[in-house]
Amino acid sequence: MAPEHLDELSAALNLAIAADGVMVPFRSQPNTPKGKTQWREVKVGLLAPLGQRITRAGKTVTRLYHSRLVAVLGDIDAFIPRIQFESHLQSMDTAPRALWLSDGGRGFWRVYRQCFAHCAIGILDFYHAAGHLWRATTALLDGRSLESHRWFKNWRSLLRHGQHQGILDALTLLVNTELTEGKDLETLTQVQAYFQAHHQHIRYQHFEDQNFPLGSEMIESACKWLIQQRFKGVGMLE
Repeated sequence: MAPEHLDELSAALNLAIAADGVMVPFRSQPNTPKGKTQWREVKVGLLAPLGQRITRAGKTVTRLYHSRLVAVLGDIDAFIPRIQFESHLQSMDTAPRALWLSDGGRGFWRVYRQCFAHCAIGILDFYHAAGHLWRATTALLDGRSLESHRWFKNWRSLLRHGQHQGILDALTLLVNTELTEGKDLETLTQVQAYFQAHHQHIRYQHFEDQNFPLGSEMIESACKWLIQQRFKGVGMLE
């Protein structure tokens, strides 16, 4: 099938591709409320030319044009051909740049590596990355202490403003010291490996300088309003 025709403005914009999953409830027995609720994951992809607009307050914010959604009740292997097909329809090959945005779900980053790494810039959701920094902080310090909060805020600021390599170096150093042991060391090791795996996807200052989004709010919003609102309302079990 030929790609959709894009107007001149949309064709000149970067193409954003975002993906996430959301758990939804299903009846265990059709047409009856009896039985235990079964939870299954809907995998959702969003594709849209990525523009900007200026708010009344004078702030520049992201604007999506002609958004398209893909939703699959199935595994990653069922999701891949659908998101690939939609990216073809959205003329990904001719977009100035393509961006992939997602949280840390391994399955979705497999989609990126398999389908888009050769042509799209991967961006790990900043808030998800910051959540892992908090895990590292609580492995080192009491999470209820003021010191731990100061430590975390400093790390988060460094990560946000271009010091991602310094964060990774610090985590690597901490893993190879005797400051932690047992579960705390295991947590630090996991966080270090996580940032190592995503070291090209956490260059947030660089991304901001390019006017790229730093978070995956666009797909999270789609999951909330188009999937969860439908499936999780009162009396909405399928």
